[in-house]
Order: sequence, then C-alpha cells, then structure tokens
Amino acid sequence: MQASPSKAIQVDVEMLKRYDKPGPRYTSYPTAPCFSTEFGPPEFEAEIVRTNESSDAPDLSLYFHMPFCDTLCYFCGCTMIITRNRARIDEYLDFMALEIAMIAKLVNKGRKVAQLHWGGGTPTYLDPDQIRRIFGVISDNFDFHDDAEIGVEIDPRGMTGEHFDALREVGFNRASMGVQDFNPKVQEAVNRLQPEELTRWAYESLRTRGFESINLDLIYGLPFQTRATFEDTLERIVDISPDRLAVFNYAHVPWMKKHQRIIEEDSLPNASEKLRLLKSTIETLTGSGYAYIGMDHFAKPDDSLTRAFEQKKLYRNFQGYSTKSGCDLYALGMSSISQLDSVYAQNVKELPEYYASLQAGKLPVERGYRLNRDDQIRRHVITRLMCDFELSKQEVEDRFSLDFDAYFDESLAKLEPLQQDKLLEFENGKINVTQMGQLLIRNIAMAFDTYLGEMKSKETPMFSKTV
Repeated sequence: MQASPSKAIQVDVEMLKRYDKPGPRYTSYPTAPCFSTEFGPPEFEAEIVRTNESSDAPDLSLYFHMPFCDTLCYFCGCTMIITRNRARIDEYLDFMALEIAMIAKLVNKGRKVAQLHWGGGTPTYLDPDQIRRIFGVISDNFDFHDDAEIGVEIDPRGMTGEHFDALREVGFNRASMGVQDFNPKVQEAVNRLQPEELTRWAYESLRTRGFESINLDLIYGLPFQTRATFEDTLERIVDISPDRLAVFNYAHVPWMKKHQRIIEEDSLPNASEKLRLLKSTIETLTGSGYAYIGMDHFAKPDDSLTRAFEQKKLYRNFQGYSTKSGCDLYALGMSSISQLDSVYAQNVKELPEYYASLQAGKLPVERGYRLNRDDQIRRHVITRLMCDFELSKQEVEDRFSLDFDAYFDESLAKLEPLQQDKLLEFENGKINVTQMGQLLIRNIAMAFDTYLGEMKSKETPMFSKTV
C-alpha cells in the first residue's frame, strides 16, 4: 500500500478520544527535555568546526527568533517579550548581528542557504528599516541559492504597505500569517482582535507582491469556540484559499505559560467538543481539496509541501514540516534551537544572558544534546513515519546494519494494540500507517521513543496531548 496525502478523511472521534494523551510533537528526537547544560558553547563550536571540515557539507537552513510583540495573545506558547520600547528591538538586532558574524566565521564560505525563516514573537513588529537592516547583515554574511525558500511569520495588525515592500525587497518569498479564529467573541477572549477584512488585506498584499507560498494558522480549542462558529471560520478560510494551512491544537498549560491563567478554563471547549472541532476541521479541509500532510498541516495538491510528501522528501524540524531535508539548521536569537547531524544546541532564554554571552565573545548556548547511535536510528525511524506515513524495515536494516525485528522488539510489541485498532498495517516488510492512523501519528511514533518512561516519571507534565 502506497502512502499518499489523504483525501476527504472521515474521522472516528471515539478512536481519537481513546488515544488522546500527552506526547511529544517530535520536532526533534530526542526531545528537548533530554537536553543538558553539560553541552554548552565549547561543545557546539567544536561541532560547527568539525562539520565544516567536510568538502561535501550540506546546505544551510537559518532560523532567526524575533521575540518582540506589542500585545499579549493569551493563548501564546512561544518565547516572547511584550514591549512598546522600539529601542529594545534595535539593541536586540545589534546583538543578533554579533551572533550572525560569530556563526558565519565558523561556517565554510562555500556553503549556501537553501532555507531561511523568521519566527517569533512577531518578526513584523520590526519596522521596515529594521527589517532591511538585519536582513542586510544576514546577506553580508551568508550566500543564498537562487531558489532558496525565505519565509517570515507576519501579524497584519500594525503592518503597513511599506512593511510588505521591505519584506519582498530583501528577498522574502513565503509567509505565514496567524489568524486563529474569525469569531469576534473568541478573538476578544484571547486578546487578539484581527478582523477578517484585515486578514484579507494582508493576504492580498502578499499575493500582489509575488509571494510564492502563503500559510494561514488556525487554532482549535480556544475559549468559546463551537463547531458552528469554527466551521464558519473554516469556510471563510477556504474562500481566501491559502496555499497551506496549519491548524494547531490549543495547549492549555498555565503551569508552564503563566499568562494562560488569564483564560477562564470553563470557557474552553471540553475534551469531547475539542475532538469534534478537529473532526470538523479535517473533514472540511480535505473535503475542500486540501491534502492532509501530517500533524497540523494541510496543503493544496500542487504545493511544494505536498510534492515533497509524494516524493518522500519531506522532513521535520523545529519549524515543523519542511521541504528541505538534509540541511544543517543554525538557529539564532534567544531560545532558538540549532540542529546539526549529531547535535542539538539551544540558546539561552533570557535577554540579559543572551547579551552577556555575546559580549564575552561566546556562542549563547545554554544546553544541548549529542546523539548516540541508538538516538540516530530512532530519529530516522520516527522522522520517516511522521513524514511518509510508512516505513521500510529493509531500508532501516540497510542504512544501519541491524535486524529490524530484533532491534525494535519492544517497540513492535507496543504497536500491536495500534495494529488491532487498524491504525497501522504490517505488509511486505513495511509499516503502513492507515488513514485514521495518520491523525494519531504521534502515538505511533511514541512506540519507538526510548526516553518516554523518564519523561512520564516527572511530576510536571512535559507534553501537550497528541490530539
């Protein structure tokens, strides 16, 4: 059975309910709770130098974290800073320029950028001159492929035509815009007032300037959402017709994100209603011609994300699904996470520490992780399952010189109940994920995670629910 983007999925809510439990999103393996402060700036610098000694080092993927926002969205789970003091942004860009130069000095000059992304926070809270200024620093330090994917997360509130002009002028060709929900009552409850007309204006502003791919973000499980109101939002979104959609599950974790305590818990949809919101979302979008790529992502059939899925070239990293596999990811700015072939490295999460490290001439790494052989094997298995919805045992055996069934005997035993529930099938030496199993791919991947037992033993919950 050949995996393919699903058409018009029919969702079994009772099955979703049975498997709705905390679990990782697998933007990395091992996951971030495994990172250690024993891995710091010297270890990361040594790894950068080592990986740049090769004459066939891979292309680069660059991520820049812009943490500033002018208002607080109560649902937000990102590392962000609320400020109206624009001088703070200038100061941050000064230090980010130092980090850019520091990384660029260690990277082989022959390597080119295949992918770049600005995330936040709110990258478009930078004014047009600040956008031009920091991108100029990036361009001075790195060379780009002619077809590089250069993306930015935008918030249309506060943007002007000059913002869009500046983004396009410096080279951005892709954009992702947060919408969350068009219902005014929901928007007021989460402190994000963004009229539909503003979203449509921003969308058209991107289109008329030649942006190649536009993604819109929605969130289900927000205060006062009902199936009727969210289906109305979905219909309006389908009418706008973005290339891609990311529809996230709202993770209410007030013990981790204290500002979420502002949201009254009795205003949130209960667990059953939340699953029905997901059912409506999947059935509406796949019934409207969008392919279900995996996890939260949907794309039009001719989108590069869909083509990458069909060609088995899809990849997964800290920004979610990506069409650029094999790149070394260098992430700059506070709290950002870099990923090279054998290591992860996360920057410090507070501005004073970020500034102090760069002033001292050190990479601002707070913690990280070096993968062992078992980590690399399991990362490959989990990544291919989440990106392809199938896994060839023979391919894993050939790649890593092992006996799949013997090596993963415990994992295969954990998969038996999922097989009985028809979430996956074993056929012709492959693990094939069924249409319903695609919606529960995190649960399937968890069977191969050797660290989950340690995470479950911790008193504070580490992960959001899988659905």
